[in-house]
Amino acid sequence: MLRGKTIVVGVTGGIAAYKAVEVVSRLVKLGATVRVMMTKNATKFVTPMTFRTISGNPVVVEMFEEPRVWNVEHVSMAEAADVMVLVPCTANVIGKIAAGIADDFVTTTVMACTAPKLLCPAMNHNMYENPVVQGNIEKLRSLGYHVLEPEYGRLASGAVGKGRLPDPDKIVDEIVKLACPKRDLEGVSFLITAGPTREWFDPVRFISNPSSGKMGYALARACLERGASVYLVSGPVALTPPPGAVLRKVETTRQMLDACLELFPDVRVVIGAAAPCDFAPSVYHDQKIKKTGAETTVTLVPTPDIMKTLGQQKGDRILVGFAAETEDLESNAIKKLAEKNLDIICANPVHRPDSGFGSDTDILTLFYPDGHKEDLGLVLKEEAAHIILDRIKSLLEADVRH
Repeated sequence: MLRGKTIVVGVTGGIAAYKAVEVVSRLVKLGATVRVMMTKNATKFVTPMTFRTISGNPVVVEMFEEPRVWNVEHVSMAEAADVMVLVPCTANVIGKIAAGIADDFVTTTVMACTAPKLLCPAMNHNMYENPVVQGNIEKLRSLGYHVLEPEYGRLASGAVGKGRLPDPDKIVDEIVKLACPKRDLEGVSFLITAGPTREWFDPVRFISNPSSGKMGYALARACLERGASVYLVSGPVALTPPPGAVLRKVETTRQMLDACLELFPDVRVVIGAAAPCDFAPSVYHDQKIKKTGAETTVTLVPTPDIMKTLGQQKGDRILVGFAAETEDLESNAIKKLAEKNLDIICANPVHRPDSGFGSDTDILTLFYPDGHKEDLGLVLKEEAAHIILDRIKSLLEADVRH
C-alpha cells in the first residue's frame, strides 16, 4: 500500500513514545520508506537505536549533528516526505508549531514541510483540555494540519480521561489515508463479513475456527480509504473496527445471515470474507454437559450458506466470496463460484503458515465466471484488499457502460 511513499515520523517527549515504535514497524511492513526524527526529550523514553533498527534508516536528533549526506538535512527530509506525522505530539510541541517557533530539528522540519502533516496529541487529560492547548490545536487545524484526537482511558499518571494516544493501527490508517488519497469508490456501499462464527453445544462450549477477521477488516479499511460506505458484519474477533464503518457484531452463522439479509437491500457490493461455521450441534443444552468418562456423540447439522443465500437474490449487486481450502483449491473454488452466483471468488490455501488463519499474508488466486483466473501470489492482506477493490471497481465501471 505504501510502496514508494516516504513517511517522516517525528517523535516527541511523551511516555507514549513507545507506541511510535509499533507505528514505524507497521509502516515499514506496508512498504514505506520511514525516516525518524526525535526531540532530545523523546530519547529519554526510547533510544534512537530502536528506531534506526526498525526503520533501517538513520535517526536525526541534533539540529547541527554531522549530516550523513551533503545537504541541509531538515530541508531534505521535509522535501522527501509524502506524509509527516508527529507521534506522540506533546502540548509543548503543539504550542511551538502554532507559534511558529522552530528551535530544534523536529519543529524546524515541520516548518519546512509542505506535505500533509498529521499530529497525534497524547498528554495528561487536564493538559489536553486546557483552553490554550485546545486553541493551539484549532489554530493548526485551520492552517491545514490533520489532528488525530486522543482517546479516553487510563493514563500513565493513573488518572482516567481523554489523553491516551490511539492504537498504532488507527494512526497508520490515518497515515495511509493521507498518503493514498484515492477516493474512487465514493457513493458505493459495501457489506463486508469478517471473522469466525460460533455454534454452541451448551453455555460454556462451542465449535468455531481460527479465523482472525484480518482480511475482512483490511477490506473494510481499504473501502473507507477509497471513499466507500461500509457495513461490517463481524464475528468474535480481537480487532478494532476501522473508524467510519457501521459495525454489527454477531456470534452464530444464523445471526450473521440475518444481519446480512437486513442490510442487503441498502448495498451495491457484498464481500464475504468471514469464515462462518458450516455445521452446528443439532441440540443445544441449557446447562453445562457434565464429563462422565463415557463417550459422547454430538450430531452436527448444516448451517445456512450465507453467500449462496445472498446469491439467490443477487439482483444487480456484485458479490465477492472467499474459499479457504486445504486441497483441490482450483476445482473447489470454481464450484463455489458457480453455486453461490459470485462475480469473483478469492481462494487461498489455509494449510500453509503464510496463508492460513491469523497470518498477515495470503496466497490468493482470483477466479472469475468467464473462466479466467488471476494469481496474486503471496501478498499482505492490506495489499490484497486494494487489489480486490480494483477488480470490483472494474466490474462497477463495466455495469455503468452497459
